[in-house]
Amino acid sequence: MPAQNAKHASWAYAEEHLPEDELFAEARQAAVDLGVPSPSEGTLALLTTLAAIGPARGIVEIGTGVGLSGTALLRGAAKDAVLTGIDADSDAVSIARRLFRSEPIAAAKTRLITGKATEVLPRLTTAGYDLVHIGAGVDEMEFYAQQGLRLLKPAGILVISDALAGDRVVKPAVRDPEVQALRAVERSLREDQRTVTSLLPTGTGVLVAVKQSRQ
Repeated sequence: MPAQNAKHASWAYAEEHLPEDELFAEARQAAVDLGVPSPSEGTLALLTTLAAIGPARGIVEIGTGVGLSGTALLRGAAKDAVLTGIDADSDAVSIARRLFRSEPIAAAKTRLITGKATEVLPRLTTAGYDLVHIGAGVDEMEFYAQQGLRLLKPAGILVISDALAGDRVVKPAVRDPEVQALRAVERSLREDQRTVTSLLPTGTGVLVAVKQSRQ
């Protein structure tokens, strides 16, 4: 088997490591019907794992969508965790509310805000959260990332989904604004003395940055 094919087979195997349950399958179909993107199975599993570190109690999510990633985060988070989800799409937020009501561990742990993250984030408490997930908003990605670092406690985790934009970021010839923004934020976080970063091939790419305790 050629090396490239073997690498893809390994990626596909890892993506299917944890089969999705019926609740996630229904939510994913709702996302398709609404025309909004949803994280891959592997990305959701990674989010659950990252939230279990600590475990996370205060979580902020930018781009909640239909609630898939938020539910995945809460499945790994502390029992008393609270997720603040922000999304400008009211239809997606409505579906997310229904999903959270269907998930026993998430029902009383969510605060969903329909609005622009650029307006909501500055009002949130500095160093008040354990994990920030950015699942949308490439146009404002640098702003979101810097706000995320502000919101995180020391040793907090910043997660950016779709960080490779469906493999477009790795192609030097692709220079559209979305790809350029993702490259810029990856470079910015990698060079930031406050963070330790890792860029993972999970799903369509996941960028993880940990805010160091000692700065």
